[in-house]
Amino acid sequence: MTFRGRVIAATVIAATLAVVLASLASFLTTRNALTHSVDESLLQAYNRGGGEGFESSPSALVLANGRVYAANTPPKGVIDTTVKKYANGQLKGYTFRTIEIGNQAVRELVIGLNPGDTIPCPTSSGDCQLPTTAAEVFTVPFSGQIAELRNLVRTLLLVSAGVLLMALSLGVLLARAALHPLEDVTDDIEDIAETSDMSRRLEEGDVDELGRLRRTFNRLLGTVEDSQLLQRQLVLDASHELRTPLTSLRTNAQVLSRAQQLAPEDLEQLTHDMVAQVDELAALVGDLAELARGERSEGPVAQLRLDDVVEECVETARTYARIKNVIIEVDLETSMFVGRRDRLVRAVSNLLTNAIKFTPAGSEIRVTTTAGVITVSDSGPGVAPEDIPLIFNRFWRSPLSRGLPGSGLGLSIVDQVVAELDGNVEVDRDPILGGARFSITLPTV
Repeated sequence: MTFRGRVIAATVIAATLAVVLASLASFLTTRNALTHSVDESLLQAYNRGGGEGFESSPSALVLANGRVYAANTPPKGVIDTTVKKYANGQLKGYTFRTIEIGNQAVRELVIGLNPGDTIPCPTSSGDCQLPTTAAEVFTVPFSGQIAELRNLVRTLLLVSAGVLLMALSLGVLLARAALHPLEDVTDDIEDIAETSDMSRRLEEGDVDELGRLRRTFNRLLGTVEDSQLLQRQLVLDASHELRTPLTSLRTNAQVLSRAQQLAPEDLEQLTHDMVAQVDELAALVGDLAELARGERSEGPVAQLRLDDVVEECVETARTYARIKNVIIEVDLETSMFVGRRDRLVRAVSNLLTNAIKFTPAGSEIRVTTTAGVITVSDSGPGVAPEDIPLIFNRFWRSPLSRGLPGSGLGLSIVDQVVAELDGNVEVDRDPILGGARFSITLPTV
């Protein structure tokens, strides 16, 4: 069933329930009012003691022995088993009944009488005292009220049918009017999907559910557009960065084709350069693959000790630091965090690699952890204040680092990993070592 059909069906069902309940309430109220009115008239007849004489009252007195006293012979069906039970004393109190006599409906009041009760004498004037139990019966015609109730039922059925037809018509009209804006939004979304134009935006409209849908979809379009722009920029930057080492490799390969004409030391230098260029390409491709994983990665999330993860990274980094005679000092305090171990290892390793690159030979690097904060400080030139807003951009390299190996993606990966771990990374100058100090703050357990 279409959404329009569900709206129409819901409208008709709601109208049907309302009409049925209203009709039922109207019928029951009317029936109870009519019955109560007739019952009150029967009780008043009993309280008047049969009116101006028993003979003039539409009643009958039934004794325990089955003898019946009445002004006129009661119609067949008036004196039945129930009346006899009241007369015999098997039933007490009184009851109202609706009975059929022939083709006529009669409302009947049956009252059980006890020995010693005083009633108008059925055979003479004055009052009599009952020697035995008895039952007094009062009747009144009820066919007119039944006919009125039947007319009411027919009227309610006709009114209900009319209301349901009206509800169906209104449901169709309301569904068409209510869903027209939604159809416009659907047409716009389909047009955007066909043209792939993520720069378009929907008209936000009023402050209602449909307006909220438009605004949410506009935010989604903005997110997709930003993602596409970042992807295009990444491809352009990657192609620019790949062009230089590929061109250099091509040139060296052309020179290598004349290897027999080169001196042994030139050939060795050429081979060394080509190996370095291949390593640079491999590192660049690895960094691009890391960035392509996006802000969320796959893998198990676990509760980890921050000092253990950092210590693992430091032990690996010391292998490279020994080449430059750089000392890595650590001061690690235990704290717990929840995240992916491999991702944090990558971020901390990038910071350590960056610190080793800029630290002069024979100098020092200091690594500390405390309460979810990791700091990596070096003894290099530090980061210029004007470069701090740009340092985490992809492929950005400061003037001091452009002559050094690297792709300009290491700090971008650090920023991406820390964002994935719901933390943040900052850079300033270390007051003791004088170089750059990178601080990663993570939520602790």
